[in-house]
Amino acid sequence: MDVAVKYCGLTRPGDVAAAVGAGARYVGFVFFPKSPRALDHDTARALALEVPPGVAKVGLVVDADDAALDALTDRVPLDLLQLHGAEPPDRVAAIRARIGLPVIKAVGIATAADLAQIDRYGAVADQLLVDAKPPPGADLPGGNGLAFDWALLADRANWPTPWLLAGGLTPENVALAVARTGARQVDVSSGVESAPGLKDPARIAAFGSAVRRAAA
Repeated sequence: MDVAVKYCGLTRPGDVAAAVGAGARYVGFVFFPKSPRALDHDTARALALEVPPGVAKVGLVVDADDAALDALTDRVPLDLLQLHGAEPPDRVAAIRARIGLPVIKAVGIATAADLAQIDRYGAVADQLLVDAKPPPGADLPGGNGLAFDWALLADRANWPTPWLLAGGLTPENVALAVARTGARQVDVSSGVESAPGLKDPARIAAFGSAVRRAAA
């Protein structure tokens, strides 16, 4: 079983090199000012140009308007957009049609009732990112290092829309997460950092190794 990895919130050239070296299928750049991983367009463009062919470049936005999306995609060479805000399904569909890029929609999960969103968004997004729902009052919609109950996904993981498991994944727990959920794609950000926004190359490598062992 192959398990693809998305390393999100990269901010430095060394982060890109470490992620690619660890076998990344996707690398993510954050465009949300409140995040410690937020990038300006020029920095993101320089990083994106370092990404080799075969590794998808993902831009993460939160409730961005059309002008912001146009400015981003005009400047930064992206392969996918990740919508990590409260965008309703019709907005997801509109963005996908306007920008002309595949769209990943993040869905926050805390209880079984939240799983209904997966079908709603699966009808309009190219992929889904199944993440832990942020706690009330949180400044960040993701990247909080929180996991949810993976048992909620047991026997439910054969959705027609491709999906990535996110939320509190680390080199230490990703193998268990894959085993319990059947995830074929995983997303990590804070779990491979030494401090908020600072990726640790050793933890990136360890995460990639743990995923490969889990896949085997």
